[in-house]
Amino acid sequence: MMNEHLFYDLKEKPALTRSLATQIVQELGRRIVAGAYGQGDLLEDEGALAARYQVSRSVIRDAVKILVGKGLLEVRRGIGTRVRSRSAWALLDDDVLAWHQSAPVSHAFLQQLTDLRLVIEPKAARWAAERGTAEGHALIAEAQARMEQEKGSIDDFIVADALFHRAVLRAADNEFLLAMESAVFSALLISIRLTNRDPRENEESIPFHRAVADAILARDAAEAEARMERLLADARLRLGEEGARAEGARSP
Repeated sequence: MMNEHLFYDLKEKPALTRSLATQIVQELGRRIVAGAYGQGDLLEDEGALAARYQVSRSVIRDAVKILVGKGLLEVRRGIGTRVRSRSAWALLDDDVLAWHQSAPVSHAFLQQLTDLRLVIEPKAARWAAERGTAEGHALIAEAQARMEQEKGSIDDFIVADALFHRAVLRAADNEFLLAMESAVFSALLISIRLTNRDPRENEESIPFHRAVADAILARDAAEAEARMERLLADARLRLGEEGARAEGARSP
């Protein structure tokens, strides 16, 4: 659950409140996202779930309503409560993205998040160079310096890396980009743990981040965009290599 907690910390918001219903939401949500309940599967009936989690039926009903609102479940009279197709899920919902942190790594999901980053972040770097305030640029420089100092700790490096990308998004001064922070954080938290198991490997990505920061601080918009593209291309390459290794390990 550590990455899940890190995700909420980076979002600067609390996880779901600890009522009985939201505790059940978290438990069922994690299980659905992890695939313990497959798409199209029926959940146990209300009474069975209440007995399993030792709560009242009304608590189960409240939890199911929340998950229905996030697109994970649907309730049909006479049939039961069914897990919906991923295409119906609110994939950018903070809690749904957080639950992916506790699930087995899906290379396909991570690839899609990386594709989204390639669409968003190079332009964010361009706009951060063009529009960023002195304060915004100072936060980028501070985050980049923190990455330099955190080469020996995986968890500290994850936070420093995420803060760097958050600082770039915020310096771009676009409210819609801020709404995409969660997708960036989710991709970072999954991919860095996947590709940087050895803390010494952290050094490989630092020059790419330094180059992006230098271009933004110099207000070279075109170079900032190009350098962010190169940074993400490097990350995508390493993810592809890791995915190929994982596929090879599963092959007979």
